[in-house]
Amino acid sequence: MEYKTILVNRMDGGITLTINRPEQQNSINPDLLKEINHVLDLAVNDPLCKIIVLQGQGGVFCTGMDFNEISGKHDNFTPGQIHENRDSKEVSHSRPYLETIKRFTLIPRIVISVVDGRVMAGGVGLAAASDIVIATPRSQFSLSEALWGLLPSMVTPFLIRRVGFQVAYRMTLTTMPIHAREAYEVHLVDEVTEAPEEVLRRYSLRVSRLDEWTLGNLKQYFRKMWIISNQMEDAAVAETDRLSSEPKVVNNIINFVKYQKFPWSE
Repeated sequence: MEYKTILVNRMDGGITLTINRPEQQNSINPDLLKEINHVLDLAVNDPLCKIIVLQGQGGVFCTGMDFNEISGKHDNFTPGQIHENRDSKEVSHSRPYLETIKRFTLIPRIVISVVDGRVMAGGVGLAAASDIVIATPRSQFSLSEALWGLLPSMVTPFLIRRVGFQVAYRMTLTTMPIHAREAYEVHLVDEVTEAPEEVLRRYSLRVSRLDEWTLGNLKQYFRKMWIISNQMEDAAVAETDRLSSEPKVVNNIINFVKYQKFPWSE
């Protein structure tokens, strides 16, 4: 497969996947989700692959949904048409995102996010659903959705699983970033280091001793300890779809993409 949005490199015992959309701030679009899942498929079909490393190019891990794509999809819609098409797959890619991060928690491989720089919105979900998160000191994490009239609906089940209700609630409510050290203190990050390669090597050596069967059992068991039910997933997708098709939210995004105008600057 020829990748458009990621760089893929084989390493001893694993695969490194680098989000490579620097001009779009490593934001998430349908192609990125398809390509991430293709790499997950490769990993599952390779018995020698134990680790999948996820990282971002150029000092940005991931900034969430691609506002340019959302703006472009709605260029030819009136507010009334947006309401009429709110359930259309043409204007929503919510479910594939949720299924991707859910897959991180179930795949019988160790998913390690290596964060160096900014992580926003849906990017926080990628990290929160990972098995291990390694971050450099300059890294920071934020849930900015509420600034645009959105909610991190699909991120929060996985974030709460990692950090608890109040931290996830505060991050959503204030939209303020937390830096790597605080992220470590609340367990969003597992290690903060200037040398993520060394930490990654240490984990790789240890994890290489576990077999696929054990990894699968382990992840399935811990999934049961914090049950993200089908009902919860459906509610998360429905809320994202509902809010992202509201004319007010669409207008906020279009004004930002086209005119660099923030919702609060009217």
